[in-house]
Amino acid sequence: MILPIYIYGHPILRKEAKDIDSSYLNLKELIDNMFETMYNADGVGLAGPQVGLDDRIFVIDLAPLADEENPEYREFKKVFINARIINRTGEITNFEEGCLSIPGVNESVPRKDTIEIEYLDENLEPHHDTFTGFPARVIQHEYDHINGILFVDHISAIRKRLIKSKLTTMSKGKVSCHYKVRTA
Repeated sequence: MILPIYIYGHPILRKEAKDIDSSYLNLKELIDNMFETMYNADGVGLAGPQVGLDDRIFVIDLAPLADEENPEYREFKKVFINARIINRTGEITNFEEGCLSIPGVNESVPRKDTIEIEYLDENLEPHHDTFTGFPARVIQHEYDHINGILFVDHISAIRKRLIKSKLTTMSKGKVSCHYKVRTA
């Protein structure tokens, strides 16, 4: 089932999400719905708060970005539950990011290029992994969502001023998307 994506200005996007435990009802169905919603919106990542849930869950599938230079993206489909980034290391790189919850806005965001993260997968099995490069960036973007942080929080004050009117308009519910949305 395709869920509505919550848009900038909705309070759920600023709420810190809660852990999920083994008694969580319909977890598999939620995961399937999150992937279906993400694919419908042409995204590569989607977090619980973006579909109105204050649960520490996000999904990522980099397959749409796979090419000759990055064939490994074809196999990068993951579920992250109760994720905690343990360490961020390496170079700080800037890369243009966008977000399904902030449609039409893309900004250069600085992030460390390597992360160490602990999480549970879709079967609630624990993992402790290190990711680098673009996968690390996407994970950090989605991880921010479960902590009430949006990518625009990482941009310079000047850039924030330049996009302020777009964000204000969006927070008033004026947004046009090809996917189902929910505004504040």
